[in-house]
Amino acid sequence: MSSRDREPKVAWWEYPWYVIVTLLLLLIGLWYLAGSMLTRTKIFTVVGLLLVAIVTMWAAYGYFHKVDLGDRTVTIIIEEGASFQSIADELVSAGVVDNRLILKYAARVTGVDRKLTPGRYDFVQRNSCRSVLRRLREADIYRIKVTIPEGAPIWKVASILADALDIDSVHVMELAEDSAFLHELDLPCLEGYLFPETYFFPWGTRAKDAIAEMVTMYYRKTEDIWPDEIPLGLTRPEIITLASIIEAETSVDSERVIVASVYTNRLRRDMKLDADPTVIYGLGGLNRPLYIRDLKKDTPYNTYLRKGLPPTPINSPGLAAIRAALNPATTDYLFFVADNSGGHRFSRTYAEHNRARREIEANR
Repeated sequence: MSSRDREPKVAWWEYPWYVIVTLLLLLIGLWYLAGSMLTRTKIFTVVGLLLVAIVTMWAAYGYFHKVDLGDRTVTIIIEEGASFQSIADELVSAGVVDNRLILKYAARVTGVDRKLTPGRYDFVQRNSCRSVLRRLREADIYRIKVTIPEGAPIWKVASILADALDIDSVHVMELAEDSAFLHELDLPCLEGYLFPETYFFPWGTRAKDAIAEMVTMYYRKTEDIWPDEIPLGLTRPEIITLASIIEAETSVDSERVIVASVYTNRLRRDMKLDADPTVIYGLGGLNRPLYIRDLKKDTPYNTYLRKGLPPTPINSPGLAAIRAALNPATTDYLFFVADNSGGHRFSRTYAEHNRARREIEANR
């Protein structure tokens, strides 16, 4: 349950406190009257105390009184530079609270009227001046849950952001080509660094801000995983590229380090990686199986035709894949093929690899 769905509760001692204060003022007045003859001054004093008690009780009631919205959801949009006067008028007009004077005075006393956080605020069920001011003070704005899955290429991330945040996916792709923006983020590219995670973006979040938050998450998640010496002398961007291939090849946790070993063994021997996912990425993604003819199409990402790692990552790898790239298993495997159970068969030689492929085909 989000904080906007939790109605702030009045502490148990607050109600009796106001009653006690009121009774105390009345007792003082009665004692003052009983002590001697009535005078005009004493009458005015007692009347004043009674008025203070009445005003105090009225203010307390107005502050804590809850208005029930029933099944309605009232959305209030606070723009940058909006005045509290206009927000209070909107809240009262929409029926979120029913005492404009108390709301404004309490906001002035607490300082809420001087610092409003722009955003969308959704009000449901029962609300009071107290609960509304708490929402505004804590900037309890409406947030949109966005999940970026592991192994999502940038165009998939752009589509997810466009659907969730109502932004243009083309703008996300344009930012990927914005050299000034990449320099600001200290990245060679965006692909591979939009960390797969569940985010809660404020309503109205811009594409640039969403991307910056995902990149910040990447730095936060990976800051402690880099060893003093990276295998094969690879750079950090090259590790992310390798991790993205591992992420695309397998979702089986126990296999990641073995897949990593296959590719590091191939790199060590100066062999082509022969990675199907890189070919698919170079072709812009495919909604069909990879054909033999696709392996002959030359792109910068065709690792059947070009040696070494592709020029950029091919998706957003998760932390497990990055760790696998940094800590590959010690094997002499050079080949692997998908079996019929969601895993892979690993081989040391091409003959062994072909035999494994025939056996898998025969069992399919």
